[in-house]
Amino acid sequence: MTRSTLSVAVVATPTRRVLFGSLLAGAAVLASATLTGCGTPSADAAEAPGAVPVRTPAERIVGEEVAVLTDAPNVPPPITRRHATKVIVNLEVIEKVARIADSVDYPIWTFGGSVPGKFIRVREGDLVELHLKVDPKATMPHNIDLHAVTGPGGGAKASLTIPGHESVFTFTAMNAGLFVYHCATSPVPMHMANGMYGMILVEPKGGLPKVDREFYVMQSEFYTKGKFGEHGLQTLDMDKGVDERPTYVVFNGAVGALTGDGALQANVGQRVRIFFGDAGPNLTSSFHVIGEVFDNVYADGGTEVTQHGVQTTAVPAGGSVIVEFGVEKPGDLVLVDHAIFRAFNKGALGILKVTGPDNPKVFASIKGLVSTGE
Repeated sequence: MTRSTLSVAVVATPTRRVLFGSLLAGAAVLASATLTGCGTPSADAAEAPGAVPVRTPAERIVGEEVAVLTDAPNVPPPITRRHATKVIVNLEVIEKVARIADSVDYPIWTFGGSVPGKFIRVREGDLVELHLKVDPKATMPHNIDLHAVTGPGGGAKASLTIPGHESVFTFTAMNAGLFVYHCATSPVPMHMANGMYGMILVEPKGGLPKVDREFYVMQSEFYTKGKFGEHGLQTLDMDKGVDERPTYVVFNGAVGALTGDGALQANVGQRVRIFFGDAGPNLTSSFHVIGEVFDNVYADGGTEVTQHGVQTTAVPAGGSVIVEFGVEKPGDLVLVDHAIFRAFNKGALGILKVTGPDNPKVFASIKGLVSTGE
């Protein structure tokens, strides 16, 4: 029989705007309609001939720590300990108005105040205690489905939380990899289209190879009632979402988030790792860095290198990839979704600014016209 690794507690904190009883009843109704998320095979499937045996957590938990959480494009430092521990993750759902393009504002829903949500970094075998708070000023309940979770709804069913309250559940990080998390409260597409997604890295027990720079980049879509670039406060157009016609396709929550002062930074000779996720909610990304080749690709967010020398890698909605490469030449490297209209007409474009000494053996521009002899 399958044994779940997820346990639940609900903590009620005061709210000045609503009665707990009536909201809890409404939350229960929503819970019945909430997406069950990414579950696990049934017990029958696990016990079928030739099936992979059901795994259960076995590593001893030593001590506890509070997770360091970061906003994109920053990543928490690598985990150096060689034992499993209890990791406390504190996330707060905040609804706010934010700028998603020049003079374009949007009422985003967030895990931690920004889109994408906080980057979470734990180690394979860790016992994660996740605290999900919902700001008292929020307009509706929220929850969290982590694709890294082995348990009902990826945590969604355990974490439905009304404004002004907090839910707590635990899970063992049994599978190493880079995983998406998102809100899965009904209607799920609305919550995701409004910005409720992020990523969690479960490092393998031996860690990842050392690099010089790590970045967190997540692609997503906004479906606004106004046209691209139309000024003012925009709101969600559900019909565009159903038709999969995004107004904006962006990196890290806004057009230009990774340009200008927000550009990623590296030096010539450094090794770069990008943790890249696609929140969707609809489109597959064709992730490409103009002027670079991915030395290593960890396909589908796994922790084993699957390919070398890759130009473009496909990342489905709700999926991820880890890419690594060295930077050998100064200049601006351009991150794009190579479904190219999305980059130049909808916003899916960023810059990795590389500084340092030039190396003409890598690339050299020959100035002036070269005669053909005709």
